[in-house]
Parts: sequence; C-alpha cells; structure tokens
Amino acid sequence: MDKRVKALLLGLGFDCDDGHKRITKGKNFVLLGGSEETHSNMQEKAIKFNEKLDKRGKRLEEVDVKEFKDIAREIGMLSEKEERES
Repeated sequence: MDKRVKALLLGLGFDCDDGHKRITKGKNFVLLGGSEETHSNMQEKAIKFNEKLDKRGKRLEEVDVKEFKDIAREIGMLSEKEERES
C-alpha cells in the first residue's frame, strides 16, 4: 500500500450569479465555482503555481509553509492583507 502524502490546491469561488457550475481539475488542483472571471483567475494562479513548482523541481507535497507562501507571493496569489500578515 502506498502511504505517500498527497497535497492539493483547492480553489472555491462564491461569486457566481449566472447559474453555471464551474469545475476544473488539474495537476495538484481542483477549482470549484466562482464567476467566469473568478474561475479563470483561479485557473491562471493554479497553473502558475505548478509551473513554479516544476521550475524548482518539487512536488506540492514537498514544499513547506514558507516556500508555499513564497510561491504564492511570486504569482500574486496572496491578498494584500495576507501579504502583510505573512
């Protein structure tokens, strides 16, 4: 039995008012909901996050909190408030 740890980026959008159910699955991520604009933004950030991981030669499971935040900061994934708090 494989007991390796798995990690996943989960994106949730709550601003959908057009009745569409948006779901996107990709390498290391699942994105649910959101308006067309929000969902597209989540897709862009998840793809960029994975590109940064690939450039570092790492998997999501291998990064610690500090490195996760560094990558999130590099791609504009953190809000201004989160930037100040980190």
